[in-house]
Amino acid sequence: MRRFTFKDLSLSLLFLGLAGCMTSAPPANDSLYQDLGSQAGINRVVEGLLYRIADDPRIVHHFADTDIARLQEKLQEQICVEAGGPCEYTGDSMEQVHAGFVINETDFNALVEDLIAAMDEEGIPVRVQNRLLQRLVPMRDDIIYR
Repeated sequence: MRRFTFKDLSLSLLFLGLAGCMTSAPPANDSLYQDLGSQAGINRVVEGLLYRIADDPRIVHHFADTDIARLQEKLQEQICVEAGGPCEYTGDSMEQVHAGFVINETDFNALVEDLIAAMDEEGIPVRVQNRLLQRLVPMRDDIIYR
């Protein structure tokens, strides 16, 4: 099965004219949360992602002044919510969090690669990964070029 990339999905949505119609509100109930391994699985993915970021010379500098424990908590909440889990995201908007940062597409794609690798490490099937990535893609424009 071919893996989606954020670029593929963004271009597809733009082509179909759906980008403006997407909302950031995830479904209230979804099997994606279960398919990711519920909260324990999401927590493992986030932990793996953070370790990968720490070892990724392409993007680690963006996290130099970050409270990693808070980042971990907010990522866990956000992925849980986007997956349709029983969570509440208590952080700021993506636009607020990334204001003042110079994050380009290359940086963004590096983080996505690290997320995919963390999901691979947890044995999450590609089709499930793609479903999560599809949910996260609307945040892209609020993150890059802030």
